[in-house]
Amino acid sequence: MTRSWAVLKRLLVGEPFASGRGSSLVLSKRYAIPLLAVNPISSIAYAPEQVFLVLGAAGAAGLAFSPWTGLAVAAVMVAVIASYRYTVQAYPGGGGDYRVVTANFGPGAGRLAAAALVLDYILTVAVSVAAAVAALGALLPGLHPWREWIAAAAIAVLAAFNLRGLRVSGRVAAGVTIAFVAGTTAIVLTGLVRLAAGDDLAAPSPAPAADAREWTSAALFLLCARAFAAGSVAVTGVETFTTRVRFFRPPRGRNAAAAITTVGAATVALFTGTVVLAFLTGARTSAAGVLQYPLIAQLADTVFGGSPAARWPVMLATAGVLLLAANTAFVGFPQLASVFAEDSLLPRQLHKRGDRLVYSNGILILAVAAAILVVLSGGGAYELIGLYVVGVFLSMVLSHAAMARHWRRVLDVERDPGRRSRARRARATAAAAVLACAVVLVIVAFTAVGRGGWIAVLIIGGCYLLMRSIAKHYEAVRDEIELPRGKPQLPSRSHAIVLASSVNLPLMRMLSYAKATRPDTITALTVNVDAAASRRLVAEWDRRRIGVPLTVLDSPYREITGPIAEYVKARRRDAPRDVVTVYLPEYVVGLGPQKGRLARGYYNWSTSLLHNQTTKALRRQLKYEPGVMVCTVPWILGESTEPPPLRRIAK
Repeated sequence: MTRSWAVLKRLLVGEPFASGRGSSLVLSKRYAIPLLAVNPISSIAYAPEQVFLVLGAAGAAGLAFSPWTGLAVAAVMVAVIASYRYTVQAYPGGGGDYRVVTANFGPGAGRLAAAALVLDYILTVAVSVAAAVAALGALLPGLHPWREWIAAAAIAVLAAFNLRGLRVSGRVAAGVTIAFVAGTTAIVLTGLVRLAAGDDLAAPSPAPAADAREWTSAALFLLCARAFAAGSVAVTGVETFTTRVRFFRPPRGRNAAAAITTVGAATVALFTGTVVLAFLTGARTSAAGVLQYPLIAQLADTVFGGSPAARWPVMLATAGVLLLAANTAFVGFPQLASVFAEDSLLPRQLHKRGDRLVYSNGILILAVAAAILVVLSGGGAYELIGLYVVGVFLSMVLSHAAMARHWRRVLDVERDPGRRSRARRARATAAAAVLACAVVLVIVAFTAVGRGGWIAVLIIGGCYLLMRSIAKHYEAVRDEIELPRGKPQLPSRSHAIVLASSVNLPLMRMLSYAKATRPDTITALTVNVDAAASRRLVAEWDRRRIGVPLTVLDSPYREITGPIAEYVKARRRDAPRDVVTVYLPEYVVGLGPQKGRLARGYYNWSTSLLHNQTTKALRRQLKYEPGVMVCTVPWILGESTEPPPLRRIAK
């Protein structure tokens, strides 16, 4: 790493942390519930809006079905939440959907769940940040033309925050979540109470556009089905509890189940209340299919009379909880990618912690992928929901199907009547969740393909194939490098070949290092591409009485790498059990003045183009030859003296 890059990295990331600095986190239910509720609760900021965005295409005829569509979504939420309650108790060690699917269906289905989870996390960041920018746009309308770039900048800030190893305080996250829940609850309850008291509340929405088309019953049914699938994004985030079971105090499974019940009930109530209140107050979509303001902003203005004192706190809390949800993905995805890398599904580099004890590679991959999707979608959450639902519900279908199989296996071995009765209830709950999620997934498959849903299929399919190929590669490598039984077969002899083009300090260093390895034979090698230069080299070699034989290879076509490679191959053919080590010089440039050492001068990094080209070509040719090792001996340009490569140690 060059000095300039090292300085830049320290400025961006900070000084490295010691490994012992990491700490575990164990929370009581009082703190764990608001902290882990960020993901499911944040979906209230955009999930009800999706129902009205879709149904608004049919005007008043479509919006009339919004309460029933909302109730259908609530039924899906109840089924999923009930099934996850049993999941966290059956797997108190955590692990999430990937571990559950792999344990019950094998590695093939596990890879599919892993691919879906990758898309899930990427879309969590993209959708949450896009919705947060939309919430801020309700306070500052001038942000709307720049929303995609503002969202990309917000993703970059979150990535930098996590790359530095910083963490959001649990109390701060709990405070923001509680503020959002309190604000949304106040809007729903106040609005319903005022409507019950006879107040005339009308949302500041644009009038529905005149539509000359006649919507048949079949067309309205398909539109409602599409709205149902889009609104089902409210289910996202509940699966977070299955990966965070270890955060709870013992008994972890029971406490996590209680937290899921509490957060799930609050999410269902807020979602249903928001949809009903929006229907009763007449929240509508514009002709372009986008709400004039986010639904939460419309309802706040309607219920509280457009008071800035009500709108600003509500929308700031909304943006805050959405950004926290995106930040939890930056925490969870790198850890999940590390698990995938440990299981040989992703490159091993993702399992390595960076200087600040975080999985830096996973954070960077998540940030780049989410930013690309946000920019391509124009910064709108609506354009990303179809992709989001595919990833979320594919992993949920696999997870709940795996739990149904798990409970069936439990029934095969369990004999206690009470436990068998509980296993039957859990299996029925898992089956209901599978059915509900499968319905949503099928609807999305038929309705979202033309609106970019194929991108989700492409991403998941590509991730699955990539994980499969990586797993096969690592398995083949393990089989190849595994030690055989018995004693290893050692080489018969060792030969050292030192490349020489002129007699200088780098050559003497290479000869000294080669001698230090105590080879059976050592030979200096040069290629005759210029007869006069070769004669001068031989004369200088003899004059200095260098005690190593010099071999000169003829090259009729003035090629350097070819004759050397053929010479090395010939040595191997003559003695296949021997090992050959080729020593090549490498000039290191661009370090500049180093602290604590004298230097003749500074060689700019750009001068590296003037050196090492022959070394690189030889290294490329020889690295594929069995039994041939290539050793590059560096010479740092600019150092004042040549340190002795060998020192005698006094006995």
